[in-house]
Amino acid sequence: MSGNTSQARTVESTPCAIRRAPARPSAVTALTRAVEGFFVRHRRRLAAVHAAMFVVFMTIIFGPLFTPEAPPGAGAFDHITPFASYVLWGLWFPLVFLSVIVTGRSWCGILCPMGAAAEWGNRFGPQWGIPAWMRWEGLPVVSFLIVTILGQTVGVRDHPEAAAGVFGGTMAAAVVVGFLYGRRRRAWCRHMCPIGLLLGVFSRLGAVEFQPKLRLPGGEAYTEHGVCPTMIDVTRKQESRHCIECFRCVNPEAKGGVALRLRRPGEEVEEIRHHHANPMEVWFLFIGTGIALGGFLWQILPVWQDLRQAFGEWAIERDLLWLAEPGPAWLMSVHPERREVLVWLDFFLIVAAMLAVMALYAALLGATTAAAARLAGRAGADSGFARRFTELGYQYAPVAMVSLAVGLGTALFAPLQLLGFGPEAVRAAKGLLFAASLVWSGWLGWRILAGQGLAASRRWLPLLPGALGSAAIAFGWWPALFGL
Repeated sequence: MSGNTSQARTVESTPCAIRRAPARPSAVTALTRAVEGFFVRHRRRLAAVHAAMFVVFMTIIFGPLFTPEAPPGAGAFDHITPFASYVLWGLWFPLVFLSVIVTGRSWCGILCPMGAAAEWGNRFGPQWGIPAWMRWEGLPVVSFLIVTILGQTVGVRDHPEAAAGVFGGTMAAAVVVGFLYGRRRRAWCRHMCPIGLLLGVFSRLGAVEFQPKLRLPGGEAYTEHGVCPTMIDVTRKQESRHCIECFRCVNPEAKGGVALRLRRPGEEVEEIRHHHANPMEVWFLFIGTGIALGGFLWQILPVWQDLRQAFGEWAIERDLLWLAEPGPAWLMSVHPERREVLVWLDFFLIVAAMLAVMALYAALLGATTAAAARLAGRAGADSGFARRFTELGYQYAPVAMVSLAVGLGTALFAPLQLLGFGPEAVRAAKGLLFAASLVWSGWLGWRILAGQGLAASRRWLPLLPGALGSAAIAFGWWPALFGL
């Protein structure tokens, strides 16, 4: 009897003896939990980071106004004016765009002084409700167009006064909007920031996602209640574009809220059907690509001078002499001391050229996307034409992002020259980066078509229009990469 009892005890104890220890989290999971924990512990200290960034931003923007003119040929480390220009256009501008691939819109929530200043001003304002006109989805598109065109006409990249006016004015607008509207919210970041929507589109490519732990049905939703400063209903969150990664909705110990997740870059676009595809966002991608390209091409294409001469003669023949007079300095570049004075004729031609290129590329990319959607439908893709069009429009995100970063941020490659690399090596680096974006855009188109239910053998034909659209973007930016 005792033997049987001993045996029974042995058998009963066996499961305890062989019970496995809890599985160790993967390295990726451990990394995300560590990042979550760090920002949750130091969340209150982000205010100090914002304050420091505000001081740095104001110094870079307004510092050159209080120093003597930079001597001819001064380098980035010889004088504050070329240094500020290099920081803005050689580092900040391109790196903010490229950083979304790795960290999403972390710039907006952790570092951006404008959004932080808007939220700070909100504490002291009347906190009016956000009006319907501000919630119109086209408002950030208009904001982006105004700032982009104004930046070109005043010479924001060449003159510190222009940089101070554009960036300082944008900062002032952010504070005023934050002061007046929303209750502990960033109405500026969600509805009016000229760069926020562009970063939002590109953040869909990012390797970072803040995912609801318990997602409620109903799809992406907007709410002025809850903890999110950009009015995301975190319980229904499906997309990354409005998330500024402020970590306020993150609580590792809670069952609700959101959790940080690392994903494959481009995964959200590959599965865009499940991430609230938005037609306004797609058209903004087309328009933003065109207007930025137009702002570059008018400066380098020889046809610009021909048009200027022809319209100048036309104005003189009709006694429209006021077109040859300079306008206000806040609207156009008037710097006789630097031998640059724009007149009304220049202003109208620059605006017209930028809008023309914008319209051309919006029409071109819209047409290629429509062709892809139509061909996909004929090949057996599911859903309607409008939905297929919106989903396939996102395939241009990589090539558009790299175009902006490389084309407008040419100084980003200056360190290569300082390290001894010649012009050919620099052009090769640009070319490789751009080629990678073309391949990535093609891959996204392939994956989006797969999500529409097309077998691999049926995707090739609908993929061709997207490839033509990407090639058109590359052709437009070719002068920025390799010269005429």
